[in-house]
Amino acid sequence: MENIIELLKSGGTILYPTDTIWGIGCDATNIEAIQKIFEIKKREPSKSMIILVENDKRLQDLVDVPEIAWEIMDLSEKPVTIIYETVRNLPKELLAEDGSVGIRVVKNDFCKKLISKLNNPLVSTSANLSSEKSPIKFSDISPEIKNSVDFVVKDLEDKVSEFSGSSIMKIWNDSRIKIIRE
Repeated sequence: MENIIELLKSGGTILYPTDTIWGIGCDATNIEAIQKIFEIKKREPSKSMIILVENDKRLQDLVDVPEIAWEIMDLSEKPVTIIYETVRNLPKELLAEDGSVGIRVVKNDFCKKLISKLNNPLVSTSANLSSEKSPIKFSDISPEIKNSVDFVVKDLEDKVSEFSGSSIMKIWNDSRIKIIRE
């Protein structure tokens, strides 16, 4: 784990199992690493990526959390990514055109430990080229992606989440909700 943390702190990218699917990640405060992920995925910078955090405190450091968001996170049986409109302490490269950002509080042990030791939020985006199908299993990931990241979390190659993706919703500060993916 320590070698992964050092790599992330120095601007590296990793291929790792999230609480949903396999993802490409980097330190969410490192602009060069974020740009590297856009290049790896061949993704337009106008398309935002989500952020993973390990706990509620880190979430509150980054966004204003409407009360309804807490209720949804507590009641949801599957991972839920919420798009928030009032963002702070994140580079503009991670924000959508309207200034919002999608964040998920992870529940799996590996991601919680990784983010906690990094002591920064983690960028997470599916481990595929832009517009291709998201990989559920490690064997689904293209060699191009595997060879483009700086580190592959190999001891978890067999990890398959019970979830094929998170629910995604946007919650405005006035508690309006728009479901993007169930």
